[in-house]
Amino acid sequence: MINLAIFVSGSGTNCESLILHFENSKKYRVALVMSNKPEAYALVRAKNHNVPTAVMPKAKLHDPKEFLPLMTMYGIQFIVLAGFLPLVPDFLIDAFPRRIVNLHPALLPKYGGKGMWGHHVHEAVKAAGETETGMTVHFVSSICDGGEIIVRHSCKILREDTAEDIAAKEHELEMTYFAKDVEEVLEKTF
Repeated sequence: MINLAIFVSGSGTNCESLILHFENSKKYRVALVMSNKPEAYALVRAKNHNVPTAVMPKAKLHDPKEFLPLMTMYGIQFIVLAGFLPLVPDFLIDAFPRRIVNLHPALLPKYGGKGMWGHHVHEAVKAAGETETGMTVHFVSSICDGGEIIVRHSCKILREDTAEDIAAKEHELEMTYFAKDVEEVLEKTF
């Protein structure tokens, strides 16, 4: 059984989707949901599905003596970032080469990098007059949103769509594809 960790900072709809996707798997198991924020609702979602949780405050995220033992304690072999906002420290990337993936709510390389998360992305997409948007799953590297792209899924944007409409369309893509995309990466990795 391959143990997965999901890193989150917010409400956790993608986290819950991943938990549900893998709950009957004979190959993969969500062994830990970790957040940098103790108030993240994703932790409640995980507990509702009997998945262990941990909080790693931002100050401890950059301390390998704090962070790596947590991964070892749960036997983590693969990490999924699902709305996790802090940059992943290099020591973790080195410890999990090509075994950390992130979901970004835009078609990278557009609208990525520092400050481009959540509603900021969708507002930028709207302001630029884009006719499509989407989601990107990519490997995590030391460059924010700069890792190798694994897959993109897109949808059309209408001129009258608001940033909230764009967010809803992009989130629908996440609910449809993200867990399947993660499983495909796992199948190629293990």
